[in-house]
Amino acid sequence: MAGPLDSAHATTGVPYAGFGIDRVSSQREDAAWVTARAADPSARVLPLWRDQALVTGDTAALRVLEVDDVGQSRLVLLGLKDEVPWFAADLSDLTRQDALDVTAADDTADTRSLFTSLPADHAALLAYARGLLYWNRHQRFCGRCGSAAEPRNGGLLRACASTECGLLLFPRIEPAVITLVETIAPPQRCLLARHRASKAGKHSLLAGFVEIGESLEDAVRREIREEAGIALRDIRYIGSQPWPYPAGLMAGFRATTADESVLADGKEIQEARWFTRAELRNYNECSGGLGRADSIDRIMLTAWLTAP
Repeated sequence: MAGPLDSAHATTGVPYAGFGIDRVSSQREDAAWVTARAADPSARVLPLWRDQALVTGDTAALRVLEVDDVGQSRLVLLGLKDEVPWFAADLSDLTRQDALDVTAADDTADTRSLFTSLPADHAALLAYARGLLYWNRHQRFCGRCGSAAEPRNGGLLRACASTECGLLLFPRIEPAVITLVETIAPPQRCLLARHRASKAGKHSLLAGFVEIGESLEDAVRREIREEAGIALRDIRYIGSQPWPYPAGLMAGFRATTADESVLADGKEIQEARWFTRAELRNYNECSGGLGRADSIDRIMLTAWLTAP
């Protein structure tokens, strides 16, 4: 059984992005090639139990296994990292105690809660494993004919077992937009909102899912209009973040408005208000941070706060 990952943290760039794994898209189509990677003595396995990581020790270090610890039937291929094959294994069919025993782990942990204690590439690999295992567990049947859906390509797709149907099922990505809205007139201010599920005093950028038939920019306009009653002018794309909780992709935008009258919708948004840079800096100091450490909204707000 392999040892735990190093718990030193070195976050760079966008959380969960750019972690340097080769997903071997063409090679994984060959089942024999995937099997050979699983037989490689250097192969490593990240086990999860019902979307939670298996951890050990007071520092909650990830358990990393060898293939023989879990067997090939549970494996989903993540890819190659520095030529080492990495797999994920779903232990959700076991009881929690059995999963702990199999992995020699001390506890289970929410994958997001580990972000600040893991190196950035390990946190991204864990999030990728969680998203792929979640999809495989929830896509065991064909949505067109109801037949069993069998894993292919190392778990990156599933195929309907019915010879009459044969539908190929790929992981579905749920795109969402997150927007930093700023005023045109001085003093420059940005818009933050307190969402329905947020604690009192906790504010973040406005975000929402893209609907069928919308461009990303259309979704930005609709979400801000629906949730804050504001019409936007200039809309600029600034970057994106993978969000495998369970299958999101966050597209970040920056927009301007001349409309400073805010009307929270009272449903998704309980309160919305403008912050000057001085007010945002004070909020940052009093609240312990701008957004969650693993979210793109912290990057966007920090960039706005430190802009000249």
